[in-house]
Amino acid sequence: MIVVKVGGSVGIDLAALCQDIGELVRNGQQLVLVHGGSARTNEVAAQLGHPPQFVTSVSGFTSRRTDRETLRIFEMVYCGEVNKGIVEMLQAQGVNAVGLSGIDGRLLSGRRKEAIKIVDERGRRMVLRDDYTGTVEQVNTSLIELLLENGYLPVITPPAISDQNEAINVDGDRAAALIASSLKAEKLIILSNVPGLLRNFPDESSLIRQIDAAQVGQFMEHAQGRMRIKVLGAIEAIEQGVRQVVFADGRIAKPLSAALAGGGTVIG
Repeated sequence: MIVVKVGGSVGIDLAALCQDIGELVRNGQQLVLVHGGSARTNEVAAQLGHPPQFVTSVSGFTSRRTDRETLRIFEMVYCGEVNKGIVEMLQAQGVNAVGLSGIDGRLLSGRRKEAIKIVDERGRRMVLRDDYTGTVEQVNTSLIELLLENGYLPVITPPAISDQNEAINVDGDRAAALIASSLKAEKLIILSNVPGLLRNFPDESSLIRQIDAAQVGQFMEHAQGRMRIKVLGAIEAIEQGVRQVVFADGRIAKPLSAALAGGGTVIG
């Protein structure tokens, strides 16, 4: 069993990934797919007159500012266009995929943050209290296992559901990490628009190919932008029992097969 997280950045080839998944599934590979949709959400939000905003926490992590209108757009793109587009492509490959958000069947549940402490562009600290973001704390593994046992491939996307029954924007990489550990998956593969963790971003020739699981936290200094949250997800997955995490390139042909063959940054 493996869990695959594919990001939503520009350049990722979802068609190539779905074709690759089709071949692997026909050869007996069992997997769960988790996806994002950030770039398309930015486009749609701008078209709808509600352009995206991003905030940086005091700990240095960047996330989407999620007011209620942004959450509506987020659901439209992640749960609708992107999720069903991936399901359609997998069906064309003979894979009986089922697309679900974290809200469906309380697949991903957690706590909405009461407040978010951020640093603005001038370095001032501020507190946001009307943000619909949170953290996944529980995975409904029985629902995922029910699908897997009956021959379906789950295609999962944020948002999650809060303990107050509100949709909340949660990080897909950290959600995938918890899904992987909850399912006792052997590997978590995180595909993005870079070949892996780069020692000197954006120099792709500086790819770090191997990281010992006990030392992964030391490599946070090399992570830039969204890669910081991916490294955090990798740390959480390893700490929760996932044997191996791979950061790999989602822009290439057969991206998943390449990651399984040792391509990218292998942690473990």
